[in-house]
Amino acid sequence: MTDKLPPDTLIEAALLTQTEPLSEKTMRELCAPPLSPDKLIDVLANLKTRWQNRALQLVHTHEGWRFQIAQAAFERLGSLQEQRAPRYSRAVMETLAIIAYQQPVTRGDIEGIRGVAVSQNVMQTLQDRGWIEVIGHRDSIGRPALWATTNVFLSDLQLESLEELPPLTELGELVLPDLIEPAESGEEEETEAGQTEPLAEPPALN
Repeated sequence: MTDKLPPDTLIEAALLTQTEPLSEKTMRELCAPPLSPDKLIDVLANLKTRWQNRALQLVHTHEGWRFQIAQAAFERLGSLQEQRAPRYSRAVMETLAIIAYQQPVTRGDIEGIRGVAVSQNVMQTLQDRGWIEVIGHRDSIGRPALWATTNVFLSDLQLESLEELPPLTELGELVLPDLIEPAESGEEEETEAGQTEPLAEPPALN
């Protein structure tokens, strides 16, 4: 029975078997009687120590606590993947950076900063990844959608809040460097209107 299991064993089992991060409230109430906040802190600290230098690590994200593969192991396991992770164009990464650092923004705001039209494919790519969402509409002509980053974005970057975002020049490295498609000399990107634009330097945000 679960009430005979030590709290650290029960919480460890829950973290290892759940696909989504667990909140501290959920973990406290999992035990009988429920753990105090201080006791839970001790349990989590012990688990982090127990799993130190192992293949899995206990981490705290914006959505809660979870186990994830250690970075060193993840890099070595990449060769075992049947398919490479999707690689994103400079346009996708620039658009993500603008939304992350200037949110909430409209598509027109993004185009004004980048100086080119934003392809629907760019926005759809970020939506499919779960990194951006519409949070409202600006009270102006046409009521354009306001875009912002999601909790999934914070969780994937292992951030608890937007205040922890790194300097803009480091965002590309934080968002999984293997996902950025390397640009070749003279390479161009296609805009929504079917025109092409030269690959630009990272946008200067005010």
